[in-house]
Amino acid sequence: MDTMKALMKVAPAEGAELREVPIPQIGPDEVLIRVQATSICGTDLHIYFWDPWAASRIKPPMIFGHEVAGEVVEVGSQVKGIRVGDFVSVETHIACGTCYQCRTGQKHLCANLKIVGVDTDGAFAEYLKVPYENAWKNDPSLPPEIATLQEPFGNAVYTTLAEDVAGKQVAVFGGGPIGLMAVGVARASGASDIFLVEPTPLRRELGRTMGANHLIDPLQDDPVAYILDHTHGKGVDVFLEMSGAPKALEQGFQALRKGGRASLLGIFPEPFEVDINNLIVFKGATIYGINGRIMFDTWYRASELLASGRVDLRPLITHQIPLEEFATGMNLLRRKEAVKIVMKP
Repeated sequence: MDTMKALMKVAPAEGAELREVPIPQIGPDEVLIRVQATSICGTDLHIYFWDPWAASRIKPPMIFGHEVAGEVVEVGSQVKGIRVGDFVSVETHIACGTCYQCRTGQKHLCANLKIVGVDTDGAFAEYLKVPYENAWKNDPSLPPEIATLQEPFGNAVYTTLAEDVAGKQVAVFGGGPIGLMAVGVARASGASDIFLVEPTPLRRELGRTMGANHLIDPLQDDPVAYILDHTHGKGVDVFLEMSGAPKALEQGFQALRKGGRASLLGIFPEPFEVDINNLIVFKGATIYGINGRIMFDTWYRASELLASGRVDLRPLITHQIPLEEFATGMNLLRRKEAVKIVMKP
């Protein structure tokens, strides 16, 4: 059989279509993966519902989706370290290998970066091709539905562990999938107190499951007042911004102690004003802008946290559906009635 089913963005408008398309032909430095599980990311929602970001970046027709796990079924002639039969996940940042960033240990910030399922055909299909460097070999005992979550889990690991959190008070603003993963990483890494600020009841309760011991509904309570009250007026040592909400960013910095650390992962819808003097400069705050994962330091950390059982991602998988039910999955996530949805071709 030379064709496969694939979920395609066929036009610059809301929606997608399941189509029969040719199986990708690999080059000498690529591998072909038979997809066993793929999960829906916030980026996929942007593409599916066709917001301004998608309209500025995506060029239909194309296959989207990038969180994936599967079996290698073909390797190119120049592939090293990956064999047919290997069970892999995918690092979705395709780096050029020759720019300044790539040559100085910052491949995740490649000047010519391409992203699987955004700039190249993606994983919402029966087969996916990627450069062999981007294939991460998994322990065969890792379930595919967990293995597919390693890409976003890596975001949470990088954001949380940009600096040490052991014995520190951590505030996570935003209880989406990566925010909830960050709660689990902070707990596994020895954080003393973990505050989760999230308006959705389902996600707050999952925050408790993942290890948060303070759950704050920002629609009911003032997160800043609550955090200051529970840190003896000091503020938290670490602020993780995972929401992409301007108000959350402001409140997070207000709740951060002087000399504290902030890691910012959330993507904001548009530019906005920030009181840099009082919230950052006079506080002496250290700020990390987080983009993806460090290739491949973060992957080693993430896989060890999962293999050791220190972090369990199973509670975050609220639905598993066949690829054909993609519209149901997209709408559940849009209504925030799900957290992670795994699709299987």
